[in-house]
Amino acid sequence: METSEKLLDPEYVQRGRPACGFSRKVFCEGMRDGVPIALGYFAVSFSLGIAARKAGFTPLQGFLASLLNNASAGEYAAFALIMTNASYLEVAVITLIANARYLLMSCALAQRFAPDTPIWHRFVIGYDVTDELFGITIARPGNLDPYYTYGAILLAAPAWASGTALGIIAGNLLPLRAVSALSVALYGMFLAIIIPPARKSRIVAVLVAVSFALSFVCNYLPGIASLSDGTRTILLTVLISGAAAVLFPVKYQEANEDDA
Repeated sequence: METSEKLLDPEYVQRGRPACGFSRKVFCEGMRDGVPIALGYFAVSFSLGIAARKAGFTPLQGFLASLLNNASAGEYAAFALIMTNASYLEVAVITLIANARYLLMSCALAQRFAPDTPIWHRFVIGYDVTDELFGITIARPGNLDPYYTYGAILLAAPAWASGTALGIIAGNLLPLRAVSALSVALYGMFLAIIIPPARKSRIVAVLVAVSFALSFVCNYLPGIASLSDGTRTILLTVLISGAAAVLFPVKYQEANEDDA
């Protein structure tokens, strides 16, 4: 890109660097926001390690399983099937179904990349699309900066894998209340994500309240309640986001002004 073209590039002017160029500041912001996620992941994966131990996993095997598959519901399902001597195909299919909601999140993130983002950035981000990492990434204005997510992943992924390995080693040594207390950090992180945009937009605030209410109701609806958490999340996401897009469309010019 020539110098004159760089000066016309909003991403370059805003950050003082080419799109997708490394920024220590952005990377450190990702690490900062990844701290509560890492704490919550460690607590949740510690209990996951107990399930992995029952399935016959060694600490190293549990560490690698969680490092390569950062998904609590998917891993719990896989460990449960392994305990029943299920086939590889059964484990693969059930894990895919349990993690299907991440396909929606990946599609949303794909729309936020700058057009000239190298494909390897997209693959690395796709490796660790989780509810929490998706939340903090999509909440940032403008184009998706991969190095922000990398900073969060650098803490979150090892914490998840290490918690699983330590859970296998420690077994049931820690009280259940102590493990549950550590996971409170995840709820605090979610509140930090949804409160600022909800205070800024009344429509967002209403949609957040509606999503909470419908999520609660779905736990008791016949038929819907029997679905997995991931499947219910997909259905509610498509329903609420689709209705919001039809009822409250955001004009392209307004979206650019918000991202500026």
